[in-house]
Amino acid sequence: MTAVGARAARPLRERDDATLGSLLRELTSEVQRLLRAEVELAKIETREEIQHVTDTAKHGAIAAGTAVLAVLMLSFAAAWGLAEVMPAGLAFLIVGAVYGVIAVVAGMAARDRARRVDVKPTQTIETLEEDAQWLKARSK
Repeated sequence: MTAVGARAARPLRERDDATLGSLLRELTSEVQRLLRAEVELAKIETREEIQHVTDTAKHGAIAAGTAVLAVLMLSFAAAWGLAEVMPAGLAFLIVGAVYGVIAVVAGMAARDRARRVDVKPTQTIETLEEDAQWLKARSK
C-alpha cells in the first residue's frame, strides 16, 4: 500500500455512511495520488541511473585519453627496443599484433558488460504491481 493514507486501509464496502459518489471521488483521488507518486518514483530512478552512467562515462573518457597516450609511448619504446635485436619493421609488427590481441579481448569484455546494463526502473515496476494488487483488494 504505497503512497496511500491510513484511512484507505479499509475496503470501500465497510464505509456504510458514505455515498457512492463520495466513495468514487475518494477512490479517484487516491488513484491519482498513487499514479503521481509512481511517476515521481520513475523520474527519480531514471535521474539516478543517468547520473551514474554520466559519471562512469566521464571517468572512462579520462582513462581512455591517458591510456592512448601511454600506449603510444610504450609502443614506440617496445618497438624500438625490439628493433635493436631484429629488423625495425618486424619489431613494429610484433608490437602491433600484441595490441591487436589486447583490443579484441577488451572489446569482448566491454560488449559483455554492455549487455548486463539494466535501464528498466525495477523499483517502480514492483510498486506498480503492489498498487495493482492493492486496488484489486480495495475494490472488493
